[in-house]
Amino acid sequence: MKWIKYTIETTTEAIDLISDMLNDLGVQGIEIEDNVPLTEQETKGMFIDILPELPPDDGTARVSFYLSADPETKDAVFQCGDAPRKNEEPELAEEELLKAVREGLEELRAFCEVGSGVITRSETEDKDWMTAWMENFKPFTVGDILIRPTWEEVPEEHADKLCITIEPGTAFGTGSHETTQLCIRQLAKYIRPGMEILDVGCGSGILGITALKLGAAHAVGTDLDEAAITGTLENAGFNGLSEKDFHVILGNILSEEAVQEEVGMERYDLAVSNILAPVIVLLSAEIARHLKPGAIWISSGIVAEKEEDVVAAIHARPELEILEICHQGEWVSVTARKRN
Repeated sequence: MKWIKYTIETTTEAIDLISDMLNDLGVQGIEIEDNVPLTEQETKGMFIDILPELPPDDGTARVSFYLSADPETKDAVFQCGDAPRKNEEPELAEEELLKAVREGLEELRAFCEVGSGVITRSETEDKDWMTAWMENFKPFTVGDILIRPTWEEVPEEHADKLCITIEPGTAFGTGSHETTQLCIRQLAKYIRPGMEILDVGCGSGILGITALKLGAAHAVGTDLDEAAITGTLENAGFNGLSEKDFHVILGNILSEEAVQEEVGMERYDLAVSNILAPVIVLLSAEIARHLKPGAIWISSGIVAEKEEDVVAAIHARPELEILEICHQGEWVSVTARKRN
C-alpha cells in the first residue's frame, strides 16, 4: 500500500502544540525528528544497547504524518476526532486537511516560535519489514552455541552444537549484537550445573535461556517492558522450558521494593545484565544484595567510552571485585564477583 508523507519543518518548542493540533484534526499518529538528547532521568530505565549519536541540537524539528495514497481511500483518509455522529462530516479529504493544518500553524504562531512551517510532500509504500528482517536473521554460532530463529532449521554442520531457539518479536535480543555475544561467552565460561540465575533486563530472554541450557537449575528475569515478559516466556517455551524454569518479573529492580523482594536476597549464583552502562553503574549498588557470597555478575551493554565509568562504579563497591574485562568491537563486558 502506498502512502503520502507530509513533513512540517518546525521547532522543538512547537512540537507539543503541533501534535495537539494534528490530533484535533483526526491524525492518530505522528513521527517526530529532532536532535534533543534524552535526559539522564529518561535513560535510567532504558534497557537497550546504545543511544544514537545526535548532531548538536539547533532547535529545529520535523513533524510528519501520513495519508493513504490508495485510490479507494485517498479522498477520505482522516476522521475528525471521535467516531462521527449523525449529520456530522465524518472525514477530512486530503486538501481540506492540509488547509486546516496550514491554518492551524498560523494560529500557533501567536503562542510559540513555529519556524518556517513549510510542509513537504513525499511518497512511500508499505514494506514487509518483518519478512525482510526474517530473511536476514540466519542461524549463527557463539563458540559452541548455535542461535537460530524459530523459522530456520538447524544447519547440518552445526547439529552437534547446543541450540538456542529465539523469536525476538518486539523484545530486544536476537543474540547477534556484540554485547549479547560477550555475555553468552561469559555464561559458557562460568555456568555450573544447578546454579540459580538472575537476568536483569531480560529482553527476549536469550541470556537466561542460554544459562538454563548450559545447565543452570532455575532463572529469574526482570524487565520494565511487558513485551519482554511475554517474549521471554514464549522463547522459553521454544526451548522446552516452562515458567517454573524461568520466572519473569515486570518492574524495576533498582527502585521498586516489591520487585527487589520478589527477586530475593542472597539467592543467586550468577547474575547477568546486558543493559546500558549508566544503568549498570546504578545496578552496581544493588546487585550484590541478591547474590550469594562468591557469586558471579556478568554485565555488558557497555560502549567502550563508558568502560571507565562502569569499572570505577564496581571498584567503589567493597563487596564486589572485578575478575575480567572483555572486548568485542566497540563493546565491553565486565565480569565481577561478590566477595566471600
